[in-house]
Amino acid sequence: MKAVAPRRLAGPVPLSTVPLSELNALFSDAFSERYRRDGMVGVRVPPLHPRVWGFAFEAAGDGAMAWRDETGALAAFNLAHVSGREGWMGPLAVREDLQGQGVGGRIVAAAVRHLREAGCTIIGLETMPRTMDNIGFYARRGFLPGRVTVTVTLAAATGDGPPARLGQRSPSARADALRACTALLDRLRPGADYAREITATLAHGIGDCLLFEDAAGRLDGFALYHDVPLVEGRSLEEIRVLKVALADRRQVPRLAAAVAAQARVSGALRGALRVQGEYGETFAALVGAGARVRWTDLRMHLGGCEEPAAGAGLVLSNWEI
Repeated sequence: MKAVAPRRLAGPVPLSTVPLSELNALFSDAFSERYRRDGMVGVRVPPLHPRVWGFAFEAAGDGAMAWRDETGALAAFNLAHVSGREGWMGPLAVREDLQGQGVGGRIVAAAVRHLREAGCTIIGLETMPRTMDNIGFYARRGFLPGRVTVTVTLAAATGDGPPARLGQRSPSARADALRACTALLDRLRPGADYAREITATLAHGIGDCLLFEDAAGRLDGFALYHDVPLVEGRSLEEIRVLKVALADRRQVPRLAAAVAAQARVSGALRGALRVQGEYGETFAALVGAGARVRWTDLRMHLGGCEEPAAGAGLVLSNWEI
């Protein structure tokens, strides 16, 4: 068979310059096709909420990249996220007619280069465990399979109410609390920093950060969550926890109760957490607290850039927007 000549692409250009209608069209088409290849023919991935994209652009910064073909049409995009020395990419998509021409490898290489230049020592992504094409594609670019990330949900519940929220604090108290979050995370996973994601969440009005404090007001942990629907115009079914840091894993029942209570306050049916496979005891504790298993993703890391576990503490980091 005659080899297909690679198409010339212009880029990367800032993804934030791409009209949302064009971006959402490629996002929906590419991910719907991925589900179709996995046998889920009837699944159609809807476009994302504009405020979710706005958060993603700000959180990724210069790592939100797009490429156009010779006609000027959007060909591919990728978001490479720098969270201190923790780096990950996603979502990324290549237009279907351009697949198999080296475009995917090019956009992954650009993201890896961006993350390395930013000083990331953890570089990874998540993909569907059953998607053999994707796993093989990333494996050929140096990524290795890790453990499965399990998404669990907790039904919204009344109780003592959620803990304090960062967004409720005055500007000066908010700055102090954010510094405390950064310091706690650095103790648990040295070099990681989620301040940009936390700040962008508040700036775009799509969620908040729960603060777990002891009787003296010292920070024991935090949980960043989003409580806007992923799809514009849909009702809020669940709040999504993106980042968690706890000084002690014995605080997991407190985390579970807080997420369930915040789901109720936000008007959602449930709260969702993504638990990385190395935290088996945490997974068991959440299931024991009534959590239901909803989804799985395969965590993959660039060779030599694996993420460490957090010792006696807990760090959950969602590698999805």
